[in-house]
Amino acid sequence: MNRSIFLRVVPWLALALSLPVLAHEPGARAADILPTAPIPDAVSVPLDAAALAALPREPVEAVAHGKALHCEGVTLTALLQASGAMPRETLRGSHLARRVELRARDGYRVTFALADFDPELGAVRAVVVDRCDGRPLPADDGPLRLIVPAEKRPARWIRQLVAVDVLSPR
Repeated sequence: MNRSIFLRVVPWLALALSLPVLAHEPGARAADILPTAPIPDAVSVPLDAAALAALPREPVEAVAHGKALHCEGVTLTALLQASGAMPRETLRGSHLARRVELRARDGYRVTFALADFDPELGAVRAVVVDRCDGRPLPADDGPLRLIVPAEKRPARWIRQLVAVDVLSPR
């Protein structure tokens, strides 16, 4: 077979071979099954003042250790999306296996599934706060703190938040 015929036949052959896959999944589109750009293994989410100032602020009220908190900050979902660590559309594919690891200054770490923050999946509301009761957080809590108001026990809340990383499975 000469080269020009080969170059004309191969694309059609590839399309023909993909048709059974498309027909097998109702509503599937070629874009859903074709390879996409690789996802980096780790994405560090910026926590600097400029990154936080660029996002909409939200109030959050919660109770921790019997004390009512009236704070404000940015949602972790907005922060993840703004940094490119989480797509704005519904998560699918390899994004469903990714995790969000948050770390405090003293080394305390907590982990969430990235899917927890997708509004159509987990819809967990977590807020990175920098102010409570109208004032910046005190040094033993801040400068940033993660609050997850719907959790029954604040075990995954983090005081002195210093890092947020989105990681692929090992």
